[in-house]
Amino acid sequence: MIRSKIAGMGFYVPANVVSNDELSKRVNTTDEWIKERTGISERRFFVPEEDTNFGMGVKAATIALDKAGLTPQDIDLIVYATLSPDYYFPGSGVLLQRAMPFRNIAAIDLRAQCSGFIYGLSVADQFIRSGMYKNILLVGAEIHSTGLDFSDAGRHVAVIFGDGAGAAVLSAIDTDAEKPEGILSTHLHSNGEFAEQLAIIYPASAKLDKFDSKNMEAGGGYFPVMNGSFVFKHAVTYMPEVVMEALNANGYTPADIDCLVPHQANARITAVVREKMGIAEEKVISNIHKYGNTTAASIPIAMCEALEQGKIKKGDLVCLTSFGSGFTWASALIRWV
Repeated sequence: MIRSKIAGMGFYVPANVVSNDELSKRVNTTDEWIKERTGISERRFFVPEEDTNFGMGVKAATIALDKAGLTPQDIDLIVYATLSPDYYFPGSGVLLQRAMPFRNIAAIDLRAQCSGFIYGLSVADQFIRSGMYKNILLVGAEIHSTGLDFSDAGRHVAVIFGDGAGAAVLSAIDTDAEKPEGILSTHLHSNGEFAEQLAIIYPASAKLDKFDSKNMEAGGGYFPVMNGSFVFKHAVTYMPEVVMEALNANGYTPADIDCLVPHQANARITAVVREKMGIAEEKVISNIHKYGNTTAASIPIAMCEALEQGKIKKGDLVCLTSFGSGFTWASALIRWV
């Protein structure tokens, strides 16, 4: 039975560390206020003239390929997840393809926001299961810091996000149908009814005034809007549900999980999800205090650190879960190889 495994992972975060105290010089907030509401102590902002979205992806991908023992020539497909691409078009996937010695392989760009990495994992997994491809590079990368509203109107969003990239190489394996290993299943959902509760509206293609300067002012349409309490309520409902969906599909219970890697949205969301699932704190990965919310990059960055710290080991049952703008939410269950 053909399945896919994560053969190697890597991540990159910019050298520019921005503490809560530093951020308070730009926006009306405090270290205490940020920590209490989000659990974040610091985040990384890109370094101008040094970091780009695809450039961070290249650095993360280089590490992932090395860990997998592969070269760009071995890769059959690139899947690139981001909500902050380098250009309006083309997507960042082809920029990464150009920057490294890949063959003329396809590059698929995904717009699933905070669920981007798991959505991308599912896409890559299906291509491998079908037998079409053997090795796929999956990248999640974000530069949020240039698009945040540091006025009082946007401070509750501006303090949350950071920049960074994570990458994974997925490879085909032949596994026992009775005791499968690798990616066991992925589960994807969306509900567009609440799309505007967490969104950036401009530039909108159907608006004749999409470049109107008023939209660039503080509180304008070029900046993210978020109904925080509304998003929180849905996140702590759907993330446990989609974890249970993955467990039920494979005949497991929460007690069987060795490592839960949630999207790093907010430390309070992670805590509520963990409590609802009845999973011990030491089995849940949380690094939001160091990097903030890096959207499509948050899960692979967290997985990389978990691997480095020995929190994910061969044979472990690993569950990934996310919730974000769209609304989108997802899970993946992996028997680590």
